[in-house]
Amino acid sequence: MPLPPPSPAGPVLPNIAAPGMALVEELDQPLVIQLRDGRTLYGILRSFDQFSNFVLEACWERTVVGDKYSDESVGTEIVRGENLVLMGRVEQHLPPMPPSFTKVDAEAIKRAKQELREAEDLGADIRGRFDFLDME
Repeated sequence: MPLPPPSPAGPVLPNIAAPGMALVEELDQPLVIQLRDGRTLYGILRSFDQFSNFVLEACWERTVVGDKYSDESVGTEIVRGENLVLMGRVEQHLPPMPPSFTKVDAEAIKRAKQELREAEDLGADIRGRFDFLDME
């Protein structure tokens, strides 16, 4: 069976932005960016390049540990594209946290992160001491 002749109007393509142009729609918009090191940044996208390196203005870093969180202003931030994991537009510059979370200052969140790190190190040390046991 022969194939039908091509349409004179050409193939019907979905309305998708050309490569490299999708980020243009995000310029001057508030974004949330998740980085490979686990940090979360909120800011206004002012510029980007072909490697998805971003310049964020009026940038804040939100740190969450357990049920505590802290927002710290970092000013203008340059984010390398290779460190970007997730990006999305937010309706407000800093979205609110659930009411069960408590806002604390930057020093309190640093102490909470250190305590969490120490607890994880202790757990790994204890598991390492029982490594000779065959748990299977």
